[in-house]
Amino acid sequence: MSPIGVFDSGYGGLTILQQLRKQLPERDFIYLGDNARAPYGSRSFDVVYEFTRQAVMKLFSMGCRLVILGCNTASAKALRTIQQRDLTTPLQPSQGEGASNLQPQTSNLMEQGYRVLGVIRPTVEIIGSLTKSRHVGVVATEGTVRSESYALEIAKFYPDITVTGQACPLWAAIVEAGESESEGAEYFVRKRINQLLDKDPMIDTIILGCTHYPLLMNALRKAVPDGIKIVAQGEYVARSLEDYLHRHPDLDANCSRGGTVQFFTTESPERFKECAAMFLHEEVNVQHIDI
Repeated sequence: MSPIGVFDSGYGGLTILQQLRKQLPERDFIYLGDNARAPYGSRSFDVVYEFTRQAVMKLFSMGCRLVILGCNTASAKALRTIQQRDLTTPLQPSQGEGASNLQPQTSNLMEQGYRVLGVIRPTVEIIGSLTKSRHVGVVATEGTVRSESYALEIAKFYPDITVTGQACPLWAAIVEAGESESEGAEYFVRKRINQLLDKDPMIDTIILGCTHYPLLMNALRKAVPDGIKIVAQGEYVARSLEDYLHRHPDLDANCSRGGTVQFFTTESPERFKECAAMFLHEEVNVQHIDI
């Protein structure tokens, strides 16, 4: 039996974990934050892929067979390569950091039942039912916007939808500094929303393409005009995961059910506790880990 792993470069993935626990309260989870190397948003594709791969392998070695990338940047820059390369490459006895607990045989990880999922596709799948104007905005980190992952994925499902991205480089930092309710937060949120709507005034739905951004919801509601929907990812990711498990009963049966959560960080446990309290509104026990 195995817990479900949730990975993020920092703290934003805690908003995804919160919704997963709400939707699947009986499941066990392990949350891993690579806080020592955050943020990922402005890093290259190769670096984000390598950091994410290391974290996924660590979670696999800790007993997780299913890992959710609770990070838009990792989902945009690393998910597909991990799915197509790392899960399907025949294993060798010495492959990968932290891979000692994986079966040292020539079959690949996918054949052994390991899976990695992201946060972009679940949001994309429902967007067609939310927009009437067929014009959608995405606010996200520079890396996610530059990858055009949302535009590419939405085009697969809804080729009639126009997607406009807006990078918001300071928003995650504002959240982690505990300033999400400040006047400064309102200023920078309004600035980027105005820039987005100047690019496409027909936008009627805005996707929060970074898992930090739900903590800016009060500022967003003030900045976003009435009639425009604001889409946070957590609820849709959680629903999608529940549906995925229903469609994969073997994987579902392997997920342990104790209602527990373990937290690990690559940086300071004390710093993680402080930020986790902002995101989860509860105190957590966390351990330092190297990946």
